Amino acid sequence: MLSFKVTAESGKARAGVLETPRGKVETPAFMPVATQGAVKALTHEELEGMGFGLIMANTYHLSLRPGIEAIGRLGGLHKFISWPGLIATDSGGFQVFSLAKLREVTENGVAFRSHLDGSLHEFTPEGVVAMQETFGSDLAMCLDVCPPAGAPPAEVERAVVRTTEWARRSVAARQKLPGGLFGIVQGGVDEVLRRRSAGEITGLGFEGYAIGGLSVGEEKEATLRTLALTAGLLPREAPRYLMGVGEPGDVIEAVAAGIDLFDCVFPTRVARNGLALTRQGRLVVRNAPAAGEDGPLDPGCSCLACRRYGRAYLRHLIHAREIAGMRLLTLHNLAFMRDMMEDARSAIRAGGFEAFRRERSAAWRAGPPDAEKG
Repeated sequence: MLSFKVTAESGKARAGVLETPRGKVETPAFMPVATQGAVKALTHEELEGMGFGLIMANTYHLSLRPGIEAIGRLGGLHKFISWPGLIATDSGGFQVFSLAKLREVTENGVAFRSHLDGSLHEFTPEGVVAMQETFGSDLAMCLDVCPPAGAPPAEVERAVVRTTEWARRSVAARQKLPGGLFGIVQGGVDEVLRRRSAGEITGLGFEGYAIGGLSVGEEKEATLRTLALTAGLLPREAPRYLMGVGEPGDVIEAVAAGIDLFDCVFPTRVARNGLALTRQGRLVVRNAPAAGEDGPLDPGCSCLACRRYGRAYLRHLIHAREIAGMRLLTLHNLAFMRDMMEDARSAIRAGGFEAFRRERSAAWRAGPPDAEKG
């Protein structure tokens, strides 16, 4: 089973320890996204070397390829991908609901056609829990309904009703999860529906709680307002996970609101497109100014890319579409996220998170002077 302990607080921000039978992780923590069982462009050894002990994989993609039965025959997801640390798995609900023209939602679940070959599949709350039990997931998510930004109020309310019903069925279906099952709070940016969803989901007694339905296209101000509201409605003694948010400024604000866990493809996706995350803000490596700079991406970073290579060379690799350039920027961006979370934990323990928040948020949102040139 999963256990969680808050070890320090600074304002609403908190540091803690999340522990499962397989191991533990200090929070707040960022989970690199290993959608298909691998973080794009990196090896597991590199992730371990950077100190990551928890990654996020995706049930939708793994269920289609290589398939649940194949992973089960090979001893579960940890053994299949040779990952010794913790694995969180999304329910796949977000991916299914993004297939608007390929799926049909019913009371029972979601029927959809694979984006790979058009084959017909069905996800039910019970089936999704069973899939994650076959994986041996340390942190597992319930199947939920994630409405798009700007959905009509009636559609958002239906999503809340169905998410709660599916959460009840997920709790009843659980048999052998080694870690914890997370309930997901929905409700769009509607305060009344968020309060309703949080009350219903927390009443079911999950080991952890996730905030879904944000960062799906709504305005940033609405995101942060809804995030702060929802985080305050979740139990103090349980881990809180903000789904799909990884832009550094937003992560800092979410930590300030009391969030413990994050996952997002943002740091690795932008790396492959030539954007580096730095303590000074965004650095668009592919842009013209970097061509004449031989310094590191971030003087305060100790990753391989910053220890050995200059901006001009990395820019050359990105423009030449060399795999090495994508790998090095990916290493750097994940090292940045690791360091940012370590610094956040230290600031919380020292009781100075608000000063840390002001400094980092201002630097990130401003960006370096040359960030948008070229």
